[in-house]
Amino acid sequence: MSNTLVAQLPDMGIAHDDAPRVPTDWTTTSMQGRIRRRYRAERRFRLMGLSAVVMSAGFLAFLLVTMLMQGLGGFTETRVSLPIDFAAAKLPVTARQLDGRGADLALAGAGLESAVDAAAVRAFGDANILSDGAWVRVRNAIKADPALLSRTAQFDLPTSSALDVADKGNGTPEAEATIASLKQRGVLSRGFNTGFLAGADATDPTRVGIWGAFKGSLLTMLVTLGLAFPIGVLSALYLEEYAPKNRWTDLIEVSINNLAAVPSIIFGLLGLAVFLGSFGMPRSAPIVGGLTLALMTMPVIVIAGRNAIKAVPPSIRDAALGVGASPVQVVFHHVLPLALPGILTGTIIGMARALGETAPLLMIGMRAFIAAPPSGLGSPATALPVQIFLWSDQVDRGFVEKTSAAIIVLLVFLLAMNGLAIYLRNRFETRW
Repeated sequence: MSNTLVAQLPDMGIAHDDAPRVPTDWTTTSMQGRIRRRYRAERRFRLMGLSAVVMSAGFLAFLLVTMLMQGLGGFTETRVSLPIDFAAAKLPVTARQLDGRGADLALAGAGLESAVDAAAVRAFGDANILSDGAWVRVRNAIKADPALLSRTAQFDLPTSSALDVADKGNGTPEAEATIASLKQRGVLSRGFNTGFLAGADATDPTRVGIWGAFKGSLLTMLVTLGLAFPIGVLSALYLEEYAPKNRWTDLIEVSINNLAAVPSIIFGLLGLAVFLGSFGMPRSAPIVGGLTLALMTMPVIVIAGRNAIKAVPPSIRDAALGVGASPVQVVFHHVLPLALPGILTGTIIGMARALGETAPLLMIGMRAFIAAPPSGLGSPATALPVQIFLWSDQVDRGFVEKTSAAIIVLLVFLLAMNGLAIYLRNRFETRW
C-alpha cells in the first residue's frame, strides 16, 4: 500500500494497522442519544410482545366466560312438583307386562302420557307447563317400582322449554308470569340435567342430549387414529430412513406438504366420491367419517413424524450400528422410541384438529337427525361439531344454551386431548 493511500485512510474514516485506535466516547450527547433510542426501541418491542400476549389471553378469557355464562344453564333444568293419582287413573297395565321388554309399549298404549297431562291440568290448569318428555320420566319410575300404580306419587318433572328459559332469565313476559306464580306456590326447583349427558338429539330442547354426538365423535376418532397413526408413522420412517433421494421421493414429499394445507372440505368431497359413491358404504356412519378424517390427518402425522425422526442425533444410529444392530433394529429399537414423543404430540394435535372439523362430515351426510346414540361403526351417527351447528340453527330459545353447553363439552374434549399430548411428551421424552 502506498504512503499516499495510507495517509488518506484517516480522512476516509478507515482504520489501518499503524493508525491509533481512538476509544468511543460514550459520554457525548450524540452517543447518549443513540443509547436512549436503543432502550426505547427495546421497551417498545417488549411492550408490543406483552400486549399481544395480554390481548390473546383476553380474547380466550372472553370466549370461555361467554361460553360458561351461556352454557352452564344447559346442564340444569327447571322442574315442577306434580302429584299423580295412579289409582284414580286406572291404567290397564299388569305387573307381568311391566316385567318384560315391552314395558315401554305397554305403558304408552295404556295412556300414561294422557294421565300425566290430566294430572297437570288438575294441579296447574295447563298441561303445557310440562315438557313433552315429562311422561317418560314417569314411565321410567313406574318400571323401576310397579307399586306406584296403586297409589298417589309425587314427581319432579321438567317444565316446558319456554318456562325453563324464563326461569333462567330470558323468557317471554307470559312465561315469566307463570314462573312467578309457580314459585309462589313453592312447586318449582332446579337440578342437574342428567338427560343432557345421557341422551341424543330431539326436537324439544328440554329432551336433547349430547351423548349421541359425543359417542359418534369418539367412534369417528377411533377409526381416524387406527388408520392415520400407523400409516403416517410408517410413511415417515420410510421417507426418512429408507427412501432413495430421487425425483419421485421429492414429488411425494411435495405432495404430502401440499395435502397438509388442502382445505378440509376437499377431503369431504373425496370421501363422498370414493367411500359413498364408489364403495357404497353407509351414509352418516362413523366409519366413513373416520376414513375421511384419516385422509386429512395423515399428512400432518407424516410431517410431524419426519421432523421428530430428524431430531434424533446421528450418533444414536452410529452407536447402534457399531455394536452390531441391523438397520431395522436401529430404526425400531433406537430411533423410533426416541422420536415417539414428537410423533405422539403431532398426532394428538392432528386428532384435535380433526375433532373440530365440520365441513368434511357435512359432505358425507353426518348432519342427519339422529335420535339415538350409534350402536357401532356402521350405525347412523353425528359428531359434536355437527351437532353444535344443527342446534345453532334452531329457532327455539332453549337451543341457545344447549348449543353453548355442547361447545363446553367440545372444549373439554379438546383440552383433554391436548393434556394427553403434554403428558405423553413428558412421559416418553429423553434428553441427551
